[in-house]
Amino acid sequence: MMQEVDEEEQQQQNIDMAADSDPESEVFEITDFTTASDWERFVSRVEEVINDWKLIGNSSGHLAPEKGEYTSGTWEEKSQDINFADFKFYITHYFLKQECEKDNGKDKLEEDTFPLAMQDLLCMNNDFPPRAHCLVRWYGIREFVVINPGTNCEAIISESKCNLLLSSISISLANSGCQVPMFVQIQQKWRRVYAGECQGPGVRTDFEMVHLRKVPSQYNHLSGLLDIFKSKIGCTLSPLPPINIAIRFTYILQDWQQYSWPQQPPDFDTLLGGEVGGVEFGKLPFGACEEPISELHLATTWPHLTEGIVVDNDVYSDLDPLQAPHWSVRVRTAENPQCLLGDVLTEFFRLCCRKESTEEILGRGLAEEEVKENSDISSALSKLTEPAATVPIAKLSVSSMVHSARKHIRRHRRIDESPLNTDVLSSILLYLFPDAAVEKSSENSKSKTAQSSNCGKAEQNKNSYDNLFLQLKSAPSDSLTYRLALCACLVNYNHGGLRAVAHLWQEFVLELRYRWENNYLIYGLAGGPPDLRCCLLHQKLQMLNCCIERKWARDEARKVLEGSKERERKVSGGCQNGRPVPQSAASPITASTSTREVSPGKSWDSWSDSEDEFFECLSEQGEMETPHPEVEKHGSKSKAEGRLHPYNNMTLLNSTEPLYVPVTQEPAPMTEDLLEEQSEVLAKLGTSAEGTHLRARMQSACLLSDMESFKAANPGCVLEDFVRWYSPRDYVEEEVIDKKGNTVVKGELSARMKIPGNMWVETWETARVTPARRQRRLFDDTKEAEKVLHYLAVQKPADLTCHLLPCILHAAILKLNEEESAEDIPSVKKNIQQSTCQASKLLHPLNHDYKKLEDFINQLMAMETVITRARSLKAKFAICEGAKGEDTEELEKFVSSLLEEPEVVVIGAGQGPAGSIIHRLFVNAQRAAHLAPLDEDFGLDRKPTGGSNKISDFPSPAGREILLRTCVPRPAPYSKALPQRLFCVLMNEEFRLAGAFSSDTSFF
Repeated sequence: MMQEVDEEEQQQQNIDMAADSDPESEVFEITDFTTASDWERFVSRVEEVINDWKLIGNSSGHLAPEKGEYTSGTWEEKSQDINFADFKFYITHYFLKQECEKDNGKDKLEEDTFPLAMQDLLCMNNDFPPRAHCLVRWYGIREFVVINPGTNCEAIISESKCNLLLSSISISLANSGCQVPMFVQIQQKWRRVYAGECQGPGVRTDFEMVHLRKVPSQYNHLSGLLDIFKSKIGCTLSPLPPINIAIRFTYILQDWQQYSWPQQPPDFDTLLGGEVGGVEFGKLPFGACEEPISELHLATTWPHLTEGIVVDNDVYSDLDPLQAPHWSVRVRTAENPQCLLGDVLTEFFRLCCRKESTEEILGRGLAEEEVKENSDISSALSKLTEPAATVPIAKLSVSSMVHSARKHIRRHRRIDESPLNTDVLSSILLYLFPDAAVEKSSENSKSKTAQSSNCGKAEQNKNSYDNLFLQLKSAPSDSLTYRLALCACLVNYNHGGLRAVAHLWQEFVLELRYRWENNYLIYGLAGGPPDLRCCLLHQKLQMLNCCIERKWARDEARKVLEGSKERERKVSGGCQNGRPVPQSAASPITASTSTREVSPGKSWDSWSDSEDEFFECLSEQGEMETPHPEVEKHGSKSKAEGRLHPYNNMTLLNSTEPLYVPVTQEPAPMTEDLLEEQSEVLAKLGTSAEGTHLRARMQSACLLSDMESFKAANPGCVLEDFVRWYSPRDYVEEEVIDKKGNTVVKGELSARMKIPGNMWVETWETARVTPARRQRRLFDDTKEAEKVLHYLAVQKPADLTCHLLPCILHAAILKLNEEESAEDIPSVKKNIQQSTCQASKLLHPLNHDYKKLEDFINQLMAMETVITRARSLKAKFAICEGAKGEDTEELEKFVSSLLEEPEVVVIGAGQGPAGSIIHRLFVNAQRAAHLAPLDEDFGLDRKPTGGSNKISDFPSPAGREILLRTCVPRPAPYSKALPQRLFCVLMNEEFRLAGAFSSDTSFF
């Protein structure tokens, strides 16, 4: 037992010795009261921010704010995060950007100048600014700092926390010498309650606020608010310094029932009957379906009053809005009103996301009904010659026969219940193909006449937007593609949506096939090869038109040739070669090709005037080969064929015969997708010798055709002759001296033409003497037409929408420009120009960015909304009967300003032209609300009716704002006279007092 006690004593001694040997061990047991607390860190952080923003000292040197500068000037702000322990705050500096005064020597001499905020409390140039921070409106200050809780932080509600924050900013302002007022947001954020302080040399202003839901009855008028103000400033001077009063009453007009509907009523006699804003096909609808102006706010202001001038208490009031010296108006617009153009564009754009095919939408029966009927007739003969097939027993059962009969009935029922009404479909097709109304007996001539006249009319109506389709890669506004886009858009919006679009597209493709098979040119397409500057669908239609034109020309040429052969057989001993073609037979070809765009030097008219008419291949290779043995038999010295005209007075190298330009085949027209496909094929061949050779042969088809035509036009020619015409740079000429000493010009092929295995040499050797009219076609119109028709037939409605989207946006921009021109809105005009440039960038890539396109459509909708607002205002502010020209200009300027500015001053207040119309608007609304008869001939000089039963001209004010200002010594009579201000807001659901009370901290 004793041993255990000794061990414990020994351990205690060791611990004591360790403590003595380590003096630092006792430091951690001492509480350090010099460590900064969270509150002190917060104060220090606020001071750091004030110093960083250079808000120390008086902001002297600034000019007094001009009238209206708070609204028209530029407000800036900067913000930082600060923390009070774990609680996050935002500290934000708001200030009006102003130029400093150049000569501020006087301000430097006055050391005791009031802070800028105190001077602003009494300034009257910017009372009731329409667009400013709420603290600017309540206190009239141009610079201030606000501390408010972070985004996800709770509001500062408890009184102790509010006082802690106020004391923090008071210490920060005193330590830093900052004279900019600083506010703290307290209570819930929606209440917009602030408390703050501003310090200067020997002075301080406290910013206090009261916020209630209901207006206390004793403070529901000016006299009660004056009592509050006087009791708060506590001035014992007699008489009391005058109190400056500014009053604004705001009246709201919401009833527009007495004024015109913003959209034209539906015309029930048209095909679009029953649709609001319905127009004929070819025009996009425009305008709002609801009132775009929801409210009109009239602010009547008495800017300079004193206590004895006006009476406003619970019994009587002198504040008649008609007698107010200052009126201003602002309009509140409806949020996203339904507008027709925007709805049409949005609904059409949504089709881009649909994945269904035409067969899935319409059903296989409707999609193939016409094809089946045609195939049954066309294959009747082949059915007879086919071997009989055995019919399965199952097919002969009663149930299968009933099932097939039901399918047949359902198919015909679907046809009867097609998405598009027959009359509507006929009208659309007639709009798309107006030449269909012309008698078909005249075949193409009338169609071409209509087409040429249509083009001529388009030439006359050219304006600055004619080339817009080139920027947007759409199609000309008078083209078939453009009209198809308009029809598809309207059909989608008004006549059945996706199914109706699929039905229209199916009928459109059937019409194109009919025209191809019957040699009718497609109306509304410019002649010539596909225009690669337009959208792909337009290029495909142009390609089909090229095919129809070539096919028609070939058929006509065959008729002429057959007629010529028939006459040759009848006339014995007649000339077998070079029989002239009758003019009557030649004219259809000339007419058919007059609208085509051909390259210079290869005009169709020149071909027709030459002694040999140009005919493309009359059939396939079999018929084409027939003349060749005869040509070869006569040898190279046979009669030349297919000459166009002599070439620059040149002669053949091996003879004195002139060198003639041959009639050649035109290169095959191509659309941009075919060009891209061809480029990919050629690129895949690689760079090997074999690949290069194969690529050269693929690209030499046109070269071979031209060589054969050249040989036929220039018998006895050599490759050098061809190169001199076709590629002059590859024939090098130089002057040499011959044996006789004469200077002669000697030429030879270029170095690249002499390379062994040169493709030009090989092609020349294989080329035969064949004029262009007997060559195999470079452009197989039958094959290309079928490819185009197949491409169109397999397009889904979503694919069609993507193809037509540039045209629809093109049409929308044109529509906006047309409507804006009627209203003359500068901001919209500028936005249209900017949108055109933006659309050009969005629509040129083949793969569109649909998110950006959706944003672009929203921009167009916003412009439409602005235009509809302008129309609505113009309708409401119509000129009174007997109004003069000056009044008209004033009203137009007034309406234009309402769209551009937050608040517009009414010149002449209630007695001016605009004021008279506003007065009438309120009177009619009041009478409509009380079911009283409208009185159009009321007097404009009405006076308050007091207790009479007559209906007042104006409703009760929706908001009353009263501003009280004075300058009195506070807190003691011998203190400095300092600015005092009280801003009062009285509304149905809100009562707010925002006071700024200054006190002298030196003499109190």
